[in-house]
Amino acid sequence: MISLISREKLDVDKYNACVENSMQANIFGFSWYLDIACENWSVLVLDNYEAVMPIPWRKKFFIKYVYPPFWVLQLGIYSKVVEDENEFLIELFSEFKFVESRLNTQNSFSMFLNYRFQKHFQILGLEQDYIHILSKYRKDRKKDLQRAKKADLTERWNDQPQNLIKLYHQNVGARVRKIKEKDYENLLKLMQRCIDKKVGEILSVYDKNGQIVASGFFIKYKGRVSILVSSTDFKRRKNGANTFLIDRAIYKYQPTYKIFDFGGSSMKSISKYFLSFGSHNESYYFLKYNNLPKFLKFFKR
Repeated sequence: MISLISREKLDVDKYNACVENSMQANIFGFSWYLDIACENWSVLVLDNYEAVMPIPWRKKFFIKYVYPPFWVLQLGIYSKVVEDENEFLIELFSEFKFVESRLNTQNSFSMFLNYRFQKHFQILGLEQDYIHILSKYRKDRKKDLQRAKKADLTERWNDQPQNLIKLYHQNVGARVRKIKEKDYENLLKLMQRCIDKKVGEILSVYDKNGQIVASGFFIKYKGRVSILVSSTDFKRRKNGANTFLIDRAIYKYQPTYKIFDFGGSSMKSISKYFLSFGSHNESYYFLKYNNLPKFLKFFKR
């Protein structure tokens, strides 16, 4: 039996244990992460927490709807064994008439095919040593590293989170208008919490004048490293800083982690850039469901 349980009534210990021990385990499903990232969230729970599906939601006018929060790369269903995932969607669509939700790479459904859209992360296997991985970079990336060396760029691990947020805000954020101040506040809290829990690290790149030119935050969990957010200084893009940033992270994490996750992008130019490091695509589904009355079809989250 699948039940929708509010955050207030959730058995947090059982919920987190299900996420941690699931086949789909990732940082984004834990209660402490969602408490920061989401305005509200509830959970579809199978029996006694045999499987769970966290549901971030908001309310606009009188409509309660599911949305994909910023800074949450994957969610979906978490379970120890393969469940009938279609049943979760049946319950989800009966509770919410408007759904936009990012699932995880191990979720798949045989029903509701018209409501799922395939998207991709770019991932790089770290089984081979760094020299081998470097040899698979495309020519443009190797040229970037030469530019970075010529520009005398330096790496700085454990930089201040505020430096990354400021750089991101002034560059990426200037183009993504949907990101609000509250979202940046949440990002700062998430980075600080991940650092405290030793599941997150910041790497920044500085030029010879001491100016930050690139920075990224990396989530580390169960053999997988993921770029949560990163940015470069768009006014200084010819120095190879972004490639240098990613290369230094790959170099550091290769000995102890199995997968480097670039975080994915719906923009072809960005996904192509990530693939130029020798990575490949990993698929996941994005749910998009609208069963509102006709006079509300204009609704936007």
